[in-house]
Amino acid sequence: MTGAAPAPHVWLWAALALGLLLLSAALRWRTSITALWRTHQETREAENERDAAAAKAERDRLSNGLDLDALEVSDIMIHRTAMRALNAGDPPEEIVKAVLESPYTRMPLWAGSVDNIVGVVHAKDLLRALTEPGIEAKTLDITKVAQKPWFVPDTTTLKEQLAAFLRRQEHFATVVDEYGEVQGVVTLQDILKEIVGDISDEAAVDMQGVRQEADGSLVVDGGVAIRDLNRAFGWSLPDEEATTIAGLVIHESKSIPEERQAFTFYGKRFIVMKRAKNRITKLRIRPVEPEARA
Repeated sequence: MTGAAPAPHVWLWAALALGLLLLSAALRWRTSITALWRTHQETREAENERDAAAAKAERDRLSNGLDLDALEVSDIMIHRTAMRALNAGDPPEEIVKAVLESPYTRMPLWAGSVDNIVGVVHAKDLLRALTEPGIEAKTLDITKVAQKPWFVPDTTTLKEQLAAFLRRQEHFATVVDEYGEVQGVVTLQDILKEIVGDISDEAAVDMQGVRQEADGSLVVDGGVAIRDLNRAFGWSLPDEEATTIAGLVIHESKSIPEERQAFTFYGKRFIVMKRAKNRITKLRIRPVEPEARA
């Protein structure tokens, strides 16, 4: 028995169904391709934005290098209130301990007062001296280990100081004002950082005198330089009237604040944590929270 052939209208409906399936598949394919293309374009735009940001950062770094004539060593030095120095009158074993525990390889040595720098102690020279036969930490003459200090005016441009560092093959200088009073210290690394930026991990807070708290605030020593904070955290705090963060708070508040006093300016909340006589020694800094909108 032979099966009956499908009626013509059945073929028509089958062809129509097949056409609809093909059309649906084509539309899905087109939608998929469009989505892929859109994703591709968004990825390219994001990459272009990152490349543009990187290029801008590089231009900024290069422009910093070209602005070395416009900056002076006083703009980037470690201020005297924040610098670590050694007292030649301390017991030798205490000086040795201080040098070995310091994060710096070179430290100025003073006698009588900080304005009387008599030498610079290099950790390598100190360790070499301690390996000499018969030499112990408690009998070490630290003044014989110290190198001769090098004094530079605080108005020296970074270009001049960089050339002087390279010419003398030195890495460390003591900065003085026109009256010969010590203002701070400057190193070759400080100038190189100004040119190329900090090459350490930007995600980590690794600054002397700065500690990040769990709530996102920063606990900062008063002597930390404003320029260092701006560079490390992308801030734009002014440093024309003051070089240290404590100096900025005093300048803006027009007073010498008491402990626990708080001030808000430049988008930051500054809370005085510690004060010694007329100096602010520790601050807490946190961003100002935006006001809630109704």
